[in-house]
Amino acid sequence: MHKSIELRDQEELRTFLGPRDVNLRALRERFGIDLVCRGHKLKIIGEPDAIEAAASAVGELLRHIRQGHPLDPEAAQRIVAGEAPAPPGAGRFPAVRPLQPRSAGQASYWERMATNAIVLVVGPAGTGKTFLAVAKAVEMLRAGRVRRIVLVRPAVEAGEKLGFLPGDLQAKVNPYLRPIHDALNDCLGFDQTQRYTEREIIEILPLAYMRGRTLAGSFIILDEAQNTTPKQMMMFLTRMGEDSHVVVTGDVTQIDLPPSEESGLVDALRRLEGIAGIAVARLGRADIVRHPLVQEIVDAYAADLPHEGPAAGGRSEKRPA
Repeated sequence: MHKSIELRDQEELRTFLGPRDVNLRALRERFGIDLVCRGHKLKIIGEPDAIEAAASAVGELLRHIRQGHPLDPEAAQRIVAGEAPAPPGAGRFPAVRPLQPRSAGQASYWERMATNAIVLVVGPAGTGKTFLAVAKAVEMLRAGRVRRIVLVRPAVEAGEKLGFLPGDLQAKVNPYLRPIHDALNDCLGFDQTQRYTEREIIEILPLAYMRGRTLAGSFIILDEAQNTTPKQMMMFLTRMGEDSHVVVTGDVTQIDLPPSEESGLVDALRRLEGIAGIAVARLGRADIVRHPLVQEIVDAYAADLPHEGPAAGGRSEKRPA
C-alpha cells in the first residue's frame, strides 16, 4: 500500500528532506517504510499502520516548516520521534547580540559567506570575524542547509603540543577554544550549545585532529588561522566534503609562529584569491564593533605592526623577522 503527500514547491521539499536527505532516512528507520520523491510529491510505501504513523510525522514536519520555524536537525529528530519540538525562539540569538552585520565590511563578509563555498576573512580584533562565521553556521544549520558545525582552532601558537596539559582531550583544548565557545553561547545559548555538542551536531576540536577526515554536509570554521603553517592550511582545506562550507578567519597582525615560518593564512591568500567559489573578505578598523576603546587601541598599535587588507591597503606575503 502507499499514500501520497504533495509539497508546495522544490524549496519546501529541500527543507523537508534536510541535508543529504537526513530527514528522509530518519523517517524510513523510525517507521520501517519506504519513501519515494517525484517532483513535489512524496509517496509513502509500507504496511497500513506504518504508513499512517509516517504520514502523521510528515504532516508535523511540514506544519513546522509552514509555520515559519527553522527545521534544524534537533527539531526534525524530535518531531520524527513523536516529541514536541523546542518552543519557537528557544535558544535563539539573544537580543543583545544581533545576528545581522553592523558595518559595510561585515555586510560584505556576510554576503560572501552566503554565496561562496570557501571564504577567507582577515581583519583586526573586534571586527566580528569569528562571531559572524558562527552566526552564519547556525543560520545554515537551522535552515537545514548543513547538518553539523565543525569549529577548529590551532591549539597553541606554534605546534599544538597538548600532552603536558592535564585531563582528556576536551580539558586540554578548552582554554584554546574558549573564544569559539563564547561565540556559540552568544548565538545559541548555553543549553542549546551543550545539547548540540553532546549529539555531535556541533564539534569543536584542535587543528591537529582534522588530519585524515572528510567532512560532508558541514559548516567548518578555522579560527586564528594566521597561526597555521602552509602545510596545515592545505591539510585543513582538503578536509572539505560534499555540501560543505568553509570559513577561515585570522588577523595577520597577531601571528605567533616563529619568525622564519610563513603563516598559512597569508600563503593561502596569495595562492587562492581569484579561484571561483573562494572569496576573500577584508575587514578594517572601521568594522570594529567591540567597546569603542578597542578601535583606539588598534589605532595606537597600528604604526608598529604588520598589516593585511584594508587596515594597511596592501598584503604582506611573509611576516617580518
